[in-house]
Amino acid sequence: MSNAAMPVSTTPPITDPGAAPTDDAPFALRGRVVTPLQIIDDGIVVIAARHIAWVGPTAEAARAGWSDLLTAAHSAPEGGYLLPGLVDVHCHGGGGESFPNAETAAQAMTAVREHRRHGTTSLVASCVTAAPETLRARTRVLADLCDAGELAGIHFEGPFVSVERCGAQDPTYITDPDTALTRELIELGREHVVTMTIAPEKPHITGDDGVVAALIDGGALPSFGHTDAEAAPVRVGLAEASARIGARLESGAPVRSLRATATHLFNGMRPMHHREPGPVPEFLAAAARGECIVELIGDGVHLAPAIVRDMFETLGRENVVLITDAMAAAGMPDGDYVLGSLAVTVADGVARLTEGGAIAGGTAHLIDVVRATWRGGVDLVDAVFAASCQGAEILGDVSIGALEPGLWADAVVTDANLNPVTVIRRGAAVG
Repeated sequence: MSNAAMPVSTTPPITDPGAAPTDDAPFALRGRVVTPLQIIDDGIVVIAARHIAWVGPTAEAARAGWSDLLTAAHSAPEGGYLLPGLVDVHCHGGGGESFPNAETAAQAMTAVREHRRHGTTSLVASCVTAAPETLRARTRVLADLCDAGELAGIHFEGPFVSVERCGAQDPTYITDPDTALTRELIELGREHVVTMTIAPEKPHITGDDGVVAALIDGGALPSFGHTDAEAAPVRVGLAEASARIGARLESGAPVRSLRATATHLFNGMRPMHHREPGPVPEFLAAAARGECIVELIGDGVHLAPAIVRDMFETLGRENVVLITDAMAAAGMPDGDYVLGSLAVTVADGVARLTEGGAIAGGTAHLIDVVRATWRGGVDLVDAVFAASCQGAEILGDVSIGALEPGLWADAVVTDANLNPVTVIRRGAAVG
């Protein structure tokens, strides 16, 4: 894929902590409400006891019993939107801090808050390929934040990936799949490990003693990527994941979600060619069958906006998830950063390895990805769905991802250009 497109703007938020109550008193938000099915042009979202109590047209709010909140409703700017809190399932950092390098909870929280202020109310922290002792240490820190409700989960990007398609993964630490290490990381993650990126052509991926089995049995999902595979290993890996998830469902055992994922489709994998198809057609076919969710970094850098639009039109929004793959430079100026053990230089908003020049993660927030996807021709309802409902599905969390009654009160008030004005998380404004 060409990476000639310029990065999207990461407009600073104008979050106003005083724009909504910070206790459990009921209040209402008013604007163009983006639901999973439609945009309500003049809508109301009622929040009570930190949950969404009612969503609907303003004209129907009084009849629904919310007339007392109408006059005091917190309105979006003219033409502005009310979005659900966004859910990013692949993020390495932001605000100058990197999850793969965070030795303390305070360091990790800098990145969490950077994305939260921009509307990502549920965030999965992504590690990168590293030595086992480093992965263990990071898992302990991140699991504590998951226990505290600050993070939504943990993603391991490596170390069982392809050297040939390593991208910004340090090849020094890439190793053959190790089922024992996988199980150890899952145990250290205390049920918070969501996904692990693995290359399906590597040994010990499939079979009863393979990494796919260890992940699914441990409540996580395989995410196939950073792969130099031809078609066959991808098909085998995806089929095994589906079969093992199905078997657990039939036995009544818990599963995190019904489908494996593909790590940032097109990026970090052999390109598609009509005589050497590689992994991409297998991911597309599996997604079209509803057996896989493909990640798309729709930031205008990793993928051309046209290919993002084409994937929505080809696969349907139910089979794609928008992610950032953001690193420490998200929300920060150009300069020098690190991603795991590798030096990264950011110029004109694009992060590349200082040595070699490979793209080294993103610098956008998820709201920027939604905006770029929308401007690239995808319906706003669908773009928001792919950045909220889809992440919630991967997490297996039915309490987030949409502006619907009964869910956590996670919402983003934006202006007409999708710049965040106020972010609400668990019913309170984010500072």
